[in-house]
Amino acid sequence: MRKFPRISSLSAAGLLLLAGAVGCKQSSAAGGPGGPAGAPRPPTLVVAADVMAQDVPVYLDEIGTCTARESVNIEPQVSGRLTEIYFQDGADLKKGDKLFTIDPRPYEAALAGARAQLEKDTALAANARANAVRQEQLFEKKLVSPADYDTARYTADSQDAAVKIDAANVQTAQLNLEYCTILSPIDGRAGLRLVDVGNVVQSDKDVAMLSIQRLEPIYVDFTATEADLPAIRRNMAEGSLKVIARIPRDGPATTAQPEASDQAREGALTFLDNAVANGTGTIKLRATMPNTDHFFWPGQFVRVRLILKTLKDVPVIPADALQLSQQGTFVFVIGNDMTVQPRPVKVGQRQGGQGELLAIDSGVKAGEKVVVTGQLTLGPGASVRISQSPATQPIADAGGKP
Repeated sequence: MRKFPRISSLSAAGLLLLAGAVGCKQSSAAGGPGGPAGAPRPPTLVVAADVMAQDVPVYLDEIGTCTARESVNIEPQVSGRLTEIYFQDGADLKKGDKLFTIDPRPYEAALAGARAQLEKDTALAANARANAVRQEQLFEKKLVSPADYDTARYTADSQDAAVKIDAANVQTAQLNLEYCTILSPIDGRAGLRLVDVGNVVQSDKDVAMLSIQRLEPIYVDFTATEADLPAIRRNMAEGSLKVIARIPRDGPATTAQPEASDQAREGALTFLDNAVANGTGTIKLRATMPNTDHFFWPGQFVRVRLILKTLKDVPVIPADALQLSQQGTFVFVIGNDMTVQPRPVKVGQRQGGQGELLAIDSGVKAGEKVVVTGQLTLGPGASVRISQSPATQPIADAGGKP
């Protein structure tokens, strides 16, 4: 019997690969499916955007807390039984509106007694002054002793002083009677009252009956790091700084549901603290915000944007155009011949909102076109075909409006 040599599976696989390589080479040389050798690669389909020159705000984003401009705790200044309440809990109050009445009858009686005492001492003072005048005339004629004259004059002066004391007592009694009617000292919103009709309130217990807070305008308190303090002070010296506050929403803004401009309110920076906090390295700032519609509420957390300055005519590109390499950040710039070249760029501040944009400090200029989508297969000199070139959205101002 004739024997044939064995061929291992590994050797067979190698022969198949070699045969395939030779076949592909011949097919390519003959103009097969791969096309003739050296055929140009078709242009890559990309999405591009124009570099636009826009005014770019330089800002700090922080978290702040709303604080009432004025907050007053209403406490009784006289003691007594509460007889009237004139407001509803949570009502908007004006300065001078009636709030409470404390039983005035004891204080009316005290005022009447003080006035009667004043009338009595006024009469006694008039009599004493007349007697002193008579004693002075008799003393000049040597008809009374100096002691009698001094006594008459002393009595007259004492009665005059008593009249002054009585007049002060009348004023005190009148003031206590006025305190029986409690008025709102400020414009503001009433909180929850802590007393009811029939309760006895005490002036010496230091217990509040009601809290009133002024909501318009309203303060927004926030902090900044000490590293940002020089820039804040430098720009404050050039003029008032604008502050934008908005109520945080659930989740980030999207194209379908952008950050609504009517949720942002504009105010001004009105306070910079005089020291940096030792423990945190932050400094306290305060903005004053208009709040006629009571949009903001005391104690509410808000997102705060402090606008330091606005740079004019800065090149802006979509954030998706930025690429990162070992040498740094770059973008693919499309030339007039529809080929791309990577170009290093220096990135400025990111501008949020509907479609994030990047301010570019150097590297590109307005009027050029950059690749936004499709960079993965690109290289220097690659040919491209633009499938879409959306207009770069204008940067929204701090209030959310283009």
